[in-house]
Amino acid sequence: MELIDSFVRPVLAALVLAAAAAAAAPPVEPRELAAAYRQLVDRRLEVPPDEMPRYAQLVDEAFGRASIRPETPQYVLVVDRDPQVQAVLLLWRAAQGRYELVGASPVSTGAPGPFDYFETPLGVFEHGPWNPDFRAEGTVNQNGIRGYGAKGMRVFDFGWQRVPKGWGDRAVIDMRLQVHATDPDVLESRLGSPQSKGCVRIPATLNKFLDHHGVLDAEYEQTVAQGRELWVLQATRQPVPGAGRYLVVVDSERSDRPAWSPAPRLPHRRVDPAR
Repeated sequence: MELIDSFVRPVLAALVLAAAAAAAAPPVEPRELAAAYRQLVDRRLEVPPDEMPRYAQLVDEAFGRASIRPETPQYVLVVDRDPQVQAVLLLWRAAQGRYELVGASPVSTGAPGPFDYFETPLGVFEHGPWNPDFRAEGTVNQNGIRGYGAKGMRVFDFGWQRVPKGWGDRAVIDMRLQVHATDPDVLESRLGSPQSKGCVRIPATLNKFLDHHGVLDAEYEQTVAQGRELWVLQATRQPVPGAGRYLVVVDSERSDRPAWSPAPRLPHRRVDPAR
């Protein structure tokens, strides 16, 4: 019996360690990241396959206007600001320019009209440490709202953008474009409708997902590899191969709301105190 135990125990221990290592391993392929998306992101949209050619064309057209041609396979975060859609799609762009959907979720983009409200700008926006990200403090504003979400949520910063005002004379001025979580108690339930001052609000679980897997952190990880410490990156992160650097905002210009992106039920009284 002792001989059997002396053989079995190390084998069992090795199996346990191997299972733990496999569970802790970062997703390597887009299909693995898609499986993690389904498991970890609680607010999801099921985008039909026949929508993909539309979004592939919109994204390629946006890259073309920006004179950007991604040379390596990478993840791209795409936001459809159309009021009838209000969705974010995480796409894998293969070397041949073919796109594969990893996952999708509802968002809130800009709702122009009131003072200091912009329409989220269209275009391609690069993410990198030259516009440093930061983390939410979780404090409330004068309206009792946590504008960047719960404490620790990452705020993805895409810098100052020249954008027409959404009010008054519509003059072109600077707006800080960010992708971030929102108040989990009051505003997250409104995702799927235009609500923000111009930034892109995403579900908290998607925020954690993008942060943990470094989906947009190609430039951040390259900076770390060069020997520079970046406090905003968590020590426990598991960056994916093929991390990207681009946010692409498009407008699919729908006449009707697609069934796959249902509108949220909004309260009668508007409460929106934050970006």
